[in-house]
Amino acid sequence: MSGIRELLKQYWNYEEFRSLQEEIIRAVLSGKDTLALMPTGGGKSITYQVSALAMEGMGLVITPLIALMKDQVEDLKARNIPAEALYTGMAPDQVESVINKCIYNGIKFLYISPERLASEKFRTRLKQMQVGLIAVDEAHCISQWGYDFRPSYLRIAEVRTFFPQAPVLALTATATPEVVRDIQKQLNFREEYVLSKSFRRDNLAYVVRKVNNKLDELLHILSRVQGSAIVYVRKRDRAEELSRFLNENGIGSDFYHAGLSPLLREKKQEDWKDNLVRVMVSTNAFGMGIDKPDVRVVVHFDIPDSPEAYFQEAGRAGRDGQKAYAVLLCNEATVTALKERITQGYPDKSFIRRVYECLGNYFQIAEGAGEGFAFEFDVIDFIRNFKLDQVRTLSALNILQVGGYLECTTDVNSRSRICFLVSRERLDSYVPENEFTERLLILLMRRYAGIFVQYIYLNEQALADELGANRRRVYEALITLARVKIISYVPGNDRPYVVYHQPRLPVGYVTIGKEAYEDRKKAYEGKVREMVRYIEEPDTCRQLSLIRYFGQKETIPCGICDVCLQNKKPRPDRKAIRNSLLEILGRQDMELKALVREVQGDEKEVLAQIRVLLDENRIYYKTPILLSVK
Repeated sequence: MSGIRELLKQYWNYEEFRSLQEEIIRAVLSGKDTLALMPTGGGKSITYQVSALAMEGMGLVITPLIALMKDQVEDLKARNIPAEALYTGMAPDQVESVINKCIYNGIKFLYISPERLASEKFRTRLKQMQVGLIAVDEAHCISQWGYDFRPSYLRIAEVRTFFPQAPVLALTATATPEVVRDIQKQLNFREEYVLSKSFRRDNLAYVVRKVNNKLDELLHILSRVQGSAIVYVRKRDRAEELSRFLNENGIGSDFYHAGLSPLLREKKQEDWKDNLVRVMVSTNAFGMGIDKPDVRVVVHFDIPDSPEAYFQEAGRAGRDGQKAYAVLLCNEATVTALKERITQGYPDKSFIRRVYECLGNYFQIAEGAGEGFAFEFDVIDFIRNFKLDQVRTLSALNILQVGGYLECTTDVNSRSRICFLVSRERLDSYVPENEFTERLLILLMRRYAGIFVQYIYLNEQALADELGANRRRVYEALITLARVKIISYVPGNDRPYVVYHQPRLPVGYVTIGKEAYEDRKKAYEGKVREMVRYIEEPDTCRQLSLIRYFGQKETIPCGICDVCLQNKKPRPDRKAIRNSLLEILGRQDMELKALVREVQGDEKEVLAQIRVLLDENRIYYKTPILLSVK
């Protein structure tokens, strides 16, 4: 026990633990199964890293976040702590090498996705490892009452039986009291034990902006709040459109969503982390596990489905402790659209059965066949082929997963392939555009036998390591060679795969049970209702409203959200507002939006007084957009 501070000093050069970290570590080292509730940026990773270092055996870290895996493995290696990760796209020989290191060579940390536990081969090899601690990150994913349920997490309980002495440390930043109970149940805690840090963030100002023109308001926010920003949207095409709009209006941005190739996503992510791009417009695929502390504002252009999702995403702002903002843009139409998502998220059972039948036809699986098989799945092509509604189809696939029929996963190898299109003789006359490309060609010929006559699987990261470069540079060089027809290059991808857990059934035998449908629909309705309450509640501190949802008993308002600031303001001096409006328009004609921003005071009250002056005929519209004084 006394050595944990020495480990913290030795490897991280910190003198003291943050709030709750030491308590969590001591609980784990005493052998207790522990659920730790800590807000985003609260230092969760230190708790399982120090714990595992202080114990015999390896720390097995289960996380859905590939970005987190890579970042943390690199960070641990830089601190001379042996760590490895298994993730989508690795070649089988590379996977085997990592597993052998874990069994024989004293690896201290192995990071895996929960989907990896579906592999019987991996589970067999896992039993040969000496695991001292099982850490489960994003633990809310194991609860069907959580906002991001993943059936693959349910396999963790089986893994516990391989290592009965190893305690479990489950970690999450978002969990209601119901989810807290369910996490412990699903992970087979020996006894309930929860350690919770206050979710309060004194530097983060939560703001709800009710506006008719969200585009104008977004420009206004990003022009007023400088620094790194994330703008969350619900749809991929909107991410691209909004990024283009921002760039056209002088705000440097890029877009990110799950439809991009892994290497392109990695490049965009790195450019944003390195401040080459200021604003990232993204679906919820972006941000999880990315350690960028200086995000000054997170804007939700669309309303999230649940307080959990909103709290998680908003919490990516201000992790450096400096002032930051979480802004939700909405209007009457967007609140109505949020309520309509309930029927979209839980389509009729007849539609769910239709999707199941179409899926079997799409993969050409005979009834009674398919169990255990994985099929690469282009969901857009599937929807287009069968003329299905996209939102309802994605919801139906999720319900079929919960029902145990199948699983959508990216953790199935889809490896890059390469073949030369020219002969050795012609290649001798080719002049590479730079020295790096020449070295790459020599390495390809030396390493891969048969590359001139057939496609060969390759691993870009292994090539990069041998050439002393990063993976992106290798990828770009291969793309260049493909463009000039020297090679044919098929990059690997992490396109989803559908894995059938049962043989294909006749559609009449597909049952959608109460737990997978009615109970979850009721829970979802409750989350939507809570989001509407958060938006429309006029007098409650935004931060208090959120953290009370998670069962924390806070009473002191934050003092910096839009509600708290409004409550601090004295009653509006309507006469002073009218005089200010007349004075400003006496100097120059002005558009309505610019005029409202020019006047000190509550926006609603300023608009009300403009209407009064218009009714009194003291001001008028000189043109369809310009206001003037009479």
